[in-house]
Amino acid sequence: MDLGLHGARVVVTGASRGIGRAIAQTFSEEGADLAICARSAEPLQRAAEQLRAGGRTVAEEALDVADTEALRGFLDRSAEHLGGIDVLVSNVSAGSAATPDQWERGFETDILPFVRMAEHARPHLENSERGGAIVLVSTTSALHTTAPSGPKAYGAVKAALNHHAAALGHTLPAQGIRVNTVSPGPIEFEGGGWARRRGSDPDFYNSIRERIPVGRLGRPEEVARAVAFLAAPAASFITGANLVVDGGFVDRV
Repeated sequence: MDLGLHGARVVVTGASRGIGRAIAQTFSEEGADLAICARSAEPLQRAAEQLRAGGRTVAEEALDVADTEALRGFLDRSAEHLGGIDVLVSNVSAGSAATPDQWERGFETDILPFVRMAEHARPHLENSERGGAIVLVSTTSALHTTAPSGPKAYGAVKAALNHHAAALGHTLPAQGIRVNTVSPGPIEFEGGGWARRRGSDPDFYNSIRERIPVGRLGRPEEVARAVAFLAAPAASFITGANLVVDGGFVDRV
């Protein structure tokens, strides 16, 4: 199936590693042009160079999405470099560690950047001839309270984002913009949290793996394909949805 992404102008935040990196790669393979950002310059530059090797236009910018002016500037420069924005993918997070400042960091790094990006990118997305699309990358920790979620900011913050994205998904189609969410379950990649737990806390790692019906943790590219589909014209009648990509981890109807 042709997703209809060839030539699409796509912005991806948090694109230097893991899920975000896989999302950028998937869009590139579908023929899209990209503007990507992440906090750390060196891994971001490596990712951009690899993506350019595929023949696509790739703009890169190292920034902290909690810096409102820097984030807005990145969106404006991305639109200028790409000639507009068709797709906005929000893939940033303060992380799931239960630190003393976890609630403040979740609000400043997860909630406010998504709210501001959706607002600031709206005029660009409204002008998309393909129809604009926003995809929020969330988590299954927003859908349940048992491990690895628990009484931490991570799940609660993402649950708030799910609500806001769903509300946008029912209001912005009038302006030609669809909004959807992808909620990954436990996803493993080298250098990521679950890969570290596999070595540092194998009992916990194995307890989570045993609860996944497919028998393993997910891979970044499996999440990326779901994001690309929801962002594509092929999903033109889907908005306000939350697509769970978890191998059956969350037990719900």
